[in-house]
Amino acid sequence: MKQKRPSITDISKALNVSITTISFVLNGKGEERKISKEVIEKIEKYAEKINYRPNQVAQSLRTGKSKILVFMVEDIGNSFFAKIARIIEEIAYKKDYKVLFCSNENNDERSRELITVFHERQVDGFIIIPSAGIEADIQNLIKAGKPVVLGDRYFQNLPSHYVTINNYDASKNGTKHLIANNYKNIAFITIDTNQIQMLDRTRGYEDAVKEAGLPSRILRLPFDEINKGKGFAKIETLVAQDIDLDAVFFSTNYLTQGALEIIKNFNPQLIAKLGILTFDDNEFFRINTPSISAVAQPLQEMAEEMMRIMFKLLKSKEKEIPLIQTVLDAKLIPRDSSLAKK
Repeated sequence: MKQKRPSITDISKALNVSITTISFVLNGKGEERKISKEVIEKIEKYAEKINYRPNQVAQSLRTGKSKILVFMVEDIGNSFFAKIARIIEEIAYKKDYKVLFCSNENNDERSRELITVFHERQVDGFIIIPSAGIEADIQNLIKAGKPVVLGDRYFQNLPSHYVTINNYDASKNGTKHLIANNYKNIAFITIDTNQIQMLDRTRGYEDAVKEAGLPSRILRLPFDEINKGKGFAKIETLVAQDIDLDAVFFSTNYLTQGALEIIKNFNPQLIAKLGILTFDDNEFFRINTPSISAVAQPLQEMAEEMMRIMFKLLKSKEKEIPLIQTVLDAKLIPRDSSLAKK
Protein backbone atom coordinates (compact mmCIF):
# COMPACT_ATOMS: atom_id res chain seq x y z
CA MET A 1 0.00 0.00 0.00
CA LYS A 2 1.26 3.45 -0.93
CA GLN A 3 2.27 5.46 2.14
CA LYS A 4 0.24 8.60 2.76
CA ARG A 5 2.06 11.85 2.12
CA PRO A 6 2.64 13.81 5.38
CA SER A 7 0.57 16.99 5.64
CA ILE A 8 0.51 20.12 7.77
CA THR A 9 -2.48 18.60 9.56
CA ASP A 10 -0.34 15.60 10.58
CA ILE A 11 2.31 17.94 12.00
CA SER A 12 -0.37 19.91 13.83
CA LYS A 13 -1.80 16.79 15.50
CA ALA A 14 1.60 15.40 16.41
CA LEU A 15 2.92 18.62 17.96
CA ASN A 16 -0.36 20.10 19.17
CA VAL A 17 0.43 23.34 17.33
CA SER A 18 -2.01 25.27 15.14
CA ILE A 19 -1.92 24.81 11.38
CA THR A 20 -1.49 28.58 10.96
CA THR A 21 1.62 28.61 13.15
CA ILE A 22 3.09 25.66 11.26
CA SER A 23 2.38 27.34 7.94
CA PHE A 24 4.18 30.52 9.03
CA VAL A 25 7.21 28.56 10.20
CA LEU A 26 7.48 26.37 7.09
CA ASN A 27 7.19 29.46 4.88
CA GLY A 28 10.07 31.12 6.70
CA LYS A 29 7.89 33.69 8.48
CA GLY A 30 8.20 32.35 12.00
CA GLU A 31 10.37 35.14 13.42
CA GLU A 32 8.41 37.79 11.51
CA ARG A 33 5.24 36.51 13.24
CA LYS A 34 7.07 36.51 16.60
CA ILE A 35 6.84 32.75 17.05
CA SER A 36 9.31 31.55 19.69
CA LYS A 37 12.59 30.01 18.60
CA GLU A 38 11.72 26.84 20.52
CA VAL A 39 8.49 26.35 18.57
CA ILE A 40 10.17 27.13 15.25
CA GLU A 41 12.92 24.61 15.96
CA LYS A 42 10.42 21.96 17.07
CA ILE A 43 8.34 22.33 13.90
CA GLU A 44 11.35 22.38 11.58
CA LYS A 45 12.90 19.29 13.17
CA TYR A 46 9.67 17.32 13.04
CA ALA A 47 9.01 18.33 9.42
CA GLU A 48 12.48 17.12 8.51
CA LYS A 49 11.98 13.87 10.48
CA ILE A 50 8.83 12.91 8.57
CA ASN A 51 10.24 14.23 5.25
CA TYR A 52 7.45 16.76 4.87
CA ARG A 53 7.20 18.45 1.47
CA PRO A 54 4.55 21.07 0.69
CA ASN A 55 1.81 20.11 -1.77
CA GLN A 56 2.62 22.46 -4.64
CA VAL A 57 -0.80 22.08 -6.26
CA ALA A 58 -2.65 22.91 -3.05
CA GLN A 59 -0.25 25.75 -2.36
CA SER A 60 -0.78 27.26 -5.82
CA LEU A 61 -4.56 27.03 -5.42
CA ARG A 62 -4.33 28.76 -2.07
CA THR A 63 -1.92 31.52 -3.08
CA GLY A 64 -2.72 31.85 -6.78
CA LYS A 65 0.99 31.37 -7.49
CA SER A 66 2.53 28.31 -9.12
CA LYS A 67 6.15 29.39 -8.47
CA ILE A 68 6.84 28.30 -12.04
CA LEU A 69 8.22 30.41 -14.90
CA VAL A 70 8.45 29.58 -18.60
CA PHE A 71 11.54 30.32 -20.68
CA MET A 72 10.66 29.92 -24.36
CA VAL A 73 13.51 30.15 -26.85
CA GLU A 74 14.17 29.50 -30.51
CA ASP A 75 16.22 26.35 -29.82
CA ILE A 76 17.18 25.29 -26.29
CA GLY A 77 19.92 23.12 -27.84
CA ASN A 78 21.69 26.20 -29.22
CA SER A 79 24.61 27.14 -26.96
CA PHE A 80 23.56 30.81 -26.82
CA PHE A 81 20.10 30.03 -25.45
CA ALA A 82 21.28 27.10 -23.34
CA LYS A 83 23.78 29.26 -21.46
CA ILE A 84 21.16 31.92 -20.75
CA ALA A 85 18.75 29.18 -19.63
CA ARG A 86 21.30 27.83 -17.16
CA ILE A 87 21.80 31.25 -15.58
CA ILE A 88 18.05 31.87 -15.40
CA GLU A 89 17.50 28.49 -13.77
CA GLU A 90 20.10 29.23 -11.09
CA ILE A 91 18.62 32.65 -10.28
CA ALA A 92 15.09 31.21 -10.18
CA TYR A 93 16.15 28.38 -7.87
CA LYS A 94 17.56 30.84 -5.34
CA LYS A 95 14.17 32.59 -5.36
CA ASP A 96 12.33 29.28 -4.85
CA TYR A 97 11.02 29.24 -8.43
CA LYS A 98 11.24 26.50 -11.02
CA VAL A 99 11.65 27.09 -14.76
CA LEU A 100 10.10 25.19 -17.66
CA PHE A 101 12.20 25.36 -20.84
CA CYS A 102 10.80 24.96 -24.34
CA SER A 103 11.77 25.60 -27.97
CA ASN A 104 9.51 27.25 -30.53
CA GLU A 105 11.83 26.49 -33.50
CA ASN A 106 11.08 30.03 -34.68
CA ASN A 107 7.65 28.71 -35.65
CA ASP A 108 4.60 30.85 -34.87
CA GLU A 109 2.12 27.99 -34.62
CA ARG A 110 4.34 26.13 -32.18
CA SER A 111 4.85 29.32 -30.17
CA ARG A 112 1.09 29.82 -29.86
CA GLU A 113 0.51 26.24 -28.77
CA LEU A 114 3.17 26.51 -26.06
CA ILE A 115 1.85 29.85 -24.81
CA THR A 116 -1.69 28.44 -24.62
CA VAL A 117 -0.61 25.30 -22.77
CA PHE A 118 1.42 27.14 -20.15
CA HIS A 119 -1.11 29.94 -19.73
CA GLU A 120 -3.83 27.37 -19.02
CA ARG A 121 -1.57 25.75 -16.45
CA GLN A 122 -1.28 29.11 -14.74
CA VAL A 123 2.47 29.58 -14.72
CA ASP A 124 3.46 32.81 -13.00
CA GLY A 125 5.41 34.45 -15.81
CA PHE A 126 6.86 34.17 -19.30
CA ILE A 127 10.36 34.98 -20.52
CA ILE A 128 10.13 34.66 -24.28
CA ILE A 129 12.49 34.78 -27.24
CA PRO A 130 9.61 35.31 -29.68
CA SER A 131 9.13 34.02 -33.20
CA ALA A 132 8.27 36.67 -35.76
CA GLY A 133 4.46 36.46 -35.92
CA ILE A 134 3.28 36.22 -32.32
CA GLU A 135 2.98 39.90 -31.46
CA ALA A 136 -0.78 39.60 -30.87
CA ASP A 137 -0.29 36.55 -28.65
CA ILE A 138 2.25 38.39 -26.50
CA GLN A 139 -0.11 41.34 -26.30
CA ASN A 140 -2.92 39.05 -25.11
CA LEU A 141 -0.68 37.64 -22.37
CA ILE A 142 0.14 41.14 -21.20
CA LYS A 143 -3.54 42.17 -21.27
CA ALA A 144 -4.36 39.08 -19.19
CA GLY A 145 -2.03 40.41 -16.50
CA LYS A 146 0.75 37.87 -16.99
CA PRO A 147 4.29 39.11 -16.34
CA VAL A 148 6.09 38.92 -19.69
CA VAL A 149 9.71 39.76 -20.49
CA LEU A 150 11.03 39.49 -24.05
CA GLY A 151 14.66 38.65 -24.69
CA ASP A 152 17.08 39.05 -27.60
CA ARG A 153 14.35 40.63 -29.74
CA TYR A 154 11.10 42.58 -29.41
CA PHE A 155 8.21 44.00 -31.43
CA GLN A 156 8.57 47.66 -32.37
CA ASN A 157 4.84 48.40 -32.15
CA LEU A 158 4.18 46.50 -28.93
CA PRO A 159 4.89 48.21 -25.58
CA SER A 160 6.65 45.48 -23.61
CA HIS A 161 9.46 44.80 -21.20
CA TYR A 162 12.56 43.50 -22.96
CA VAL A 163 16.30 42.92 -22.78
CA THR A 164 18.41 43.03 -25.92
CA ILE A 165 21.74 44.31 -27.19
CA ASN A 166 22.57 47.21 -29.46
CA ASN A 167 22.58 44.98 -32.54
CA TYR A 168 23.13 47.83 -34.97
CA ASP A 169 26.30 49.09 -33.26
CA ALA A 170 27.59 45.57 -32.66
CA SER A 171 27.21 44.66 -36.34
CA LYS A 172 28.60 47.96 -37.60
CA ASN A 173 31.64 47.73 -35.32
CA GLY A 174 32.24 44.13 -36.36
CA THR A 175 32.14 45.08 -40.04
CA LYS A 176 34.45 48.04 -39.44
CA HIS A 177 36.89 45.66 -37.71
CA LEU A 178 37.06 43.55 -40.87
CA ILE A 179 37.46 46.67 -43.02
CA ALA A 180 40.25 47.99 -40.80
CA ASN A 181 42.05 44.68 -41.33
CA ASN A 182 42.04 45.23 -45.11
CA TYR A 183 39.03 43.11 -46.09
CA LYS A 184 37.28 44.82 -49.01
CA ASN A 185 34.70 42.32 -50.26
CA ILE A 186 32.70 41.26 -47.22
CA ALA A 187 29.56 39.15 -47.44
CA PHE A 188 26.90 39.30 -44.73
CA ILE A 189 24.96 36.05 -44.29
CA THR A 190 21.78 36.27 -42.27
CA ILE A 191 18.25 34.98 -41.74
CA ASP A 192 15.48 36.18 -44.05
CA THR A 193 13.15 37.59 -41.41
CA ASN A 194 11.59 40.85 -40.25
CA GLN A 195 12.71 40.27 -36.65
CA ILE A 196 14.22 43.42 -35.24
CA GLN A 197 17.56 41.96 -34.13
CA MET A 198 18.35 40.62 -37.61
CA LEU A 199 17.20 43.79 -39.33
CA ASP A 200 19.46 45.88 -37.07
CA ARG A 201 22.43 43.60 -37.68
CA THR A 202 21.90 43.89 -41.42
CA ARG A 203 21.63 47.69 -41.22
CA GLY A 204 24.84 47.88 -39.21
CA TYR A 205 26.70 45.92 -41.87
CA GLU A 206 25.17 47.91 -44.74
CA ASP A 207 26.02 51.28 -43.23
CA ALA A 208 29.61 50.23 -42.45
CA VAL A 209 30.40 49.06 -46.00
CA LYS A 210 28.59 52.03 -47.52
CA GLU A 211 30.59 54.50 -45.44
CA ALA A 212 33.79 52.74 -46.51
CA GLY A 213 32.76 52.85 -50.18
CA LEU A 214 32.69 49.06 -50.41
CA PRO A 215 30.17 46.78 -52.15
CA SER A 216 27.33 45.20 -50.17
CA ARG A 217 26.91 41.43 -50.42
CA ILE A 218 23.96 40.09 -48.42
CA LEU A 219 22.70 36.53 -48.48
CA ARG A 220 19.36 36.09 -46.71
CA LEU A 221 18.35 32.51 -45.89
CA PRO A 222 14.83 31.42 -44.86
CA PHE A 223 14.91 29.74 -41.46
CA ASP A 224 13.22 26.56 -42.68
CA GLU A 225 15.82 26.22 -45.46
CA ILE A 226 18.57 26.20 -42.87
CA ASN A 227 16.93 23.37 -40.96
CA LYS A 228 16.57 21.37 -44.19
CA GLY A 229 20.14 22.05 -45.29
CA LYS A 230 19.20 24.03 -48.41
CA GLY A 231 20.54 27.23 -46.93
CA PHE A 232 24.05 25.87 -46.53
CA ALA A 233 24.09 24.84 -50.18
CA LYS A 234 23.50 28.51 -51.03
CA ILE A 235 26.41 29.48 -48.78
CA GLU A 236 28.63 26.99 -50.58
CA THR A 237 27.58 28.45 -53.93
CA LEU A 238 28.31 32.00 -52.79
CA VAL A 239 31.73 31.20 -51.37
CA ALA A 240 32.73 28.97 -54.29
CA GLN A 241 31.61 31.28 -57.10
CA ASP A 242 32.40 34.76 -55.80
CA ILE A 243 36.14 34.86 -56.49
CA ASP A 244 36.48 38.42 -55.11
CA LEU A 245 34.99 37.48 -51.74
CA ASP A 246 37.57 37.85 -48.97
CA ALA A 247 35.49 37.86 -45.75
CA VAL A 248 32.18 36.61 -44.37
CA PHE A 249 30.22 38.00 -41.41
CA PHE A 250 27.57 35.59 -40.07
CA SER A 251 24.59 36.98 -38.16
CA THR A 252 24.14 33.90 -35.93
CA ASN A 253 26.34 31.19 -34.44
CA TYR A 254 24.47 28.28 -36.04
CA LEU A 255 24.97 29.75 -39.50
CA THR A 256 28.69 30.00 -38.77
CA GLN A 257 29.03 26.44 -37.49
CA GLY A 258 27.14 24.96 -40.42
CA ALA A 259 29.02 27.05 -42.96
CA LEU A 260 32.44 26.14 -41.53
CA GLU A 261 31.63 22.47 -41.91
CA ILE A 262 30.45 22.98 -45.49
CA ILE A 263 33.52 25.00 -46.48
CA LYS A 264 35.92 22.52 -44.89
CA ASN A 265 34.30 19.73 -46.86
CA PHE A 266 34.63 21.29 -50.31
CA ASN A 267 37.74 23.47 -49.86
CA PRO A 268 39.61 23.17 -46.52
CA GLN A 269 42.25 25.75 -47.55
CA LEU A 270 39.56 28.42 -47.96
CA ILE A 271 38.95 28.60 -44.20
CA ALA A 272 42.42 30.05 -43.67
CA LYS A 273 42.08 32.50 -46.57
CA LEU A 274 38.69 34.02 -45.71
CA GLY A 275 38.17 36.58 -43.02
CA ILE A 276 35.43 35.20 -40.75
CA LEU A 277 33.37 36.91 -38.05
CA THR A 278 30.36 35.55 -36.20
CA PHE A 279 27.66 36.82 -33.89
CA ASP A 280 27.66 34.94 -30.56
CA ASP A 281 30.66 33.22 -29.08
CA ASN A 282 31.08 29.66 -27.86
CA GLU A 283 33.73 27.05 -27.07
CA PHE A 284 33.77 25.74 -30.62
CA PHE A 285 34.84 29.10 -32.03
CA ARG A 286 37.64 29.40 -29.46
CA ILE A 287 39.17 25.99 -30.25
CA ASN A 288 38.53 25.88 -34.00
CA THR A 289 41.51 26.17 -36.37
CA PRO A 290 41.66 29.02 -37.08
CA SER A 291 39.96 30.40 -33.99
CA ILE A 292 36.88 32.40 -34.99
CA SER A 293 36.43 36.09 -34.19
CA ALA A 294 33.10 36.80 -32.53
CA VAL A 295 30.67 39.49 -31.45
CA ALA A 296 29.92 38.18 -27.97
CA GLN A 297 26.66 39.05 -26.28
CA PRO A 298 26.79 39.56 -22.48
CA LEU A 299 24.89 36.39 -21.53
CA GLN A 300 25.26 36.72 -17.76
CA GLU A 301 24.10 40.33 -17.79
CA MET A 302 21.21 39.56 -20.16
CA ALA A 303 19.92 36.68 -18.02
CA GLU A 304 20.27 38.63 -14.78
CA GLU A 305 18.44 41.63 -16.23
CA MET A 306 15.57 39.52 -17.59
CA MET A 307 15.15 37.92 -14.17
CA ARG A 308 15.42 41.26 -12.39
CA ILE A 309 12.57 42.60 -14.50
CA MET A 310 10.54 39.40 -14.07
CA PHE A 311 10.74 39.47 -10.27
CA LYS A 312 9.91 43.16 -10.25
CA LEU A 313 6.75 42.31 -12.20
CA LEU A 314 5.93 39.37 -9.94
CA LYS A 315 6.26 41.50 -6.81
CA SER A 316 4.35 44.48 -8.15
CA LYS A 317 0.80 44.85 -6.87
CA GLU A 318 -0.02 47.20 -9.71
CA LYS A 319 -1.22 45.79 -13.02
CA GLU A 320 1.06 48.10 -14.94
CA ILE A 321 4.53 49.40 -14.13
CA PRO A 322 6.67 51.71 -16.29
CA LEU A 323 8.23 49.82 -19.18
CA ILE A 324 11.73 48.49 -18.62
CA GLN A 325 13.53 48.22 -21.94
CA THR A 326 17.20 47.40 -21.46
CA VAL A 327 19.73 47.61 -24.30
CA LEU A 328 23.16 46.20 -23.52
CA ASP A 329 26.46 46.39 -25.40
CA ALA A 330 28.14 43.41 -27.07
CA LYS A 331 31.90 42.80 -27.07
CA LEU A 332 34.02 42.22 -30.15
CA ILE A 333 36.53 39.38 -29.61
CA PRO A 334 39.15 39.38 -32.40
CA ARG A 335 40.82 36.01 -33.12
CA ASP A 336 42.83 34.35 -35.87
CA SER A 337 40.01 34.33 -38.43
CA SER A 338 40.03 38.12 -38.81
CA LEU A 339 43.72 38.92 -38.58
CA ALA A 340 44.89 41.75 -40.84
CA LYS A 341 44.88 40.66 -44.46
CA LYS A 342 48.32 40.71 -46.03
